[in-house]
Amino acid sequence: MGWKIVYKTTFPNGKIYVGSDRTDDIRYLGSVDKDLVARDFTREERRAFVVRRQILWESDTATDSEMRAQENLFIRELRSNEPAIGYNRTPLRRSSGC
Repeated sequence: MGWKIVYKTTFPNGKIYVGSDRTDDIRYLGSVDKDLVARDFTREERRAFVVRRQILWESDTATDSEMRAQENLFIRELRSNEPAIGYNRTPLRRSSGC
């Protein structure tokens, strides 16, 4: 088995995306919805664009299922599935009062 990771990508506006990667490819920055990101930046802001990727969790023994569970845990903990905070759209947010 190779390394599996859960990472957080932080965009210049402070919004985040949490994702996972089974290959630990240093070039991979995630599968964030490009249209969601594009709406948040002007043409001028796109001219110089820096993102930061941080590894939140890693394992060389975990199954894909365990990796996805960790990813969902971090999405909920960091609230990256709340539009004001991040670009994740799943897992769906739990509404308060339910």
